[in-house]
Amino acid sequence: MRVFSTVMFAFVQWAARNGFAAESESADPDRRQASRRRMGIRGETYAYWYLRRHGYVIVCRNFRSAGLKGEIDLVGFDGTTLAFIEVKTRTSKPGLSALPEEAITIDKRRFLARMARRFLAERRLTNAPWRYDVLAIESRTGKRPLVRLHKSAFADR
Repeated sequence: MRVFSTVMFAFVQWAARNGFAAESESADPDRRQASRRRMGIRGETYAYWYLRRHGYVIVCRNFRSAGLKGEIDLVGFDGTTLAFIEVKTRTSKPGLSALPEEAITIDKRRFLARMARRFLAERRLTNAPWRYDVLAIESRTGKRPLVRLHKSAFADR
């Protein structure tokens, strides 16, 4: 299966050879929001195949639970450890130094912890070892994306 993941990631990486942004920033807020949503979907797809290539077994994408707002981007096993993975994709522009990882605020961490506990409870995985990972993707115009994987990025215990 790892060969398949490697081949698929090669295709995804080739498609992202010029970055994820499809068009320049528009003055229309609806077009700008749609463009950001497309970039986020492309980033999550890139992250999915990146993690598969690195040995993760993804068991859930975009986990949502009734009564809780939002989602966990990816859930997968890295060996025997269950990883709750938050994917952050940003377009890097010259002169701006904000990293995608910086978007994981304390409130976002609390939210992810609540969602992770719900995931574990719904699947009765009370004794499984688990952690939070963050996959940061910087989409640079005209270049391949930069990817940083932070294993055990934070803890809520």
